[in-house]
Amino acid sequence: MPDRKPPLKSFDRLPYRLREPFLSVTELALLRVLQKMAGGHYVVCPKVALTDIFYIVRPNENVHFFHKFFRKHVDFLLCEPEKFKPAIGVELVKPVARSETREADQFMEDLFLSAGLPLVHVPSSDSYSEDDLEELIKLAVLKVRETGPLRASTETDSVPMCPLCGKMMVLRIHRSGPNAGRKYYGCMDSPNCSGVVEIG
Repeated sequence: MPDRKPPLKSFDRLPYRLREPFLSVTELALLRVLQKMAGGHYVVCPKVALTDIFYIVRPNENVHFFHKFFRKHVDFLLCEPEKFKPAIGVELVKPVARSETREADQFMEDLFLSAGLPLVHVPSSDSYSEDDLEELIKLAVLKVRETGPLRASTETDSVPMCPLCGKMMVLRIHRSGPNAGRKYYGCMDSPNCSGVVEIG
């Protein structure tokens, strides 16, 4: 008869503990001001993972872009209350010289701008002014309106579906034959499915 594993004792708990505090002093101070400003117009969500907001087009071609935002989050995300559609991101930043921009801050700026989503950079502090925050939000919204989304057209973002089985296709390269070196789309279920779409 096989040995049965004894039940967990009260002192054999899993090695997980509640992280405290969930928000730092500066994050909590900013959250309170944002909630007051948002009223019923927005819901303020703290610490939202970037992978819950954005996705990567043609992921098999852009794997290195995934590592840029994997396990990262935006400090606060203002969402429209009805459908929780993301509206404005808010990121705390360390004060730096006006002529300098931290690489991580620039990446966040480019990421949100490429999706047409305003991102507000708020210098970290123990207290925040509603007037100052309102001005920063207006500038971020205006920047998106003036720049417009940097995302590529739908045609270049899209990936064809397999003409044989209907599954998503992935970008591949002919390794031999008359088309050696040329790119094409092959069914993700290859070799079980031989669906191919050539790139003109």
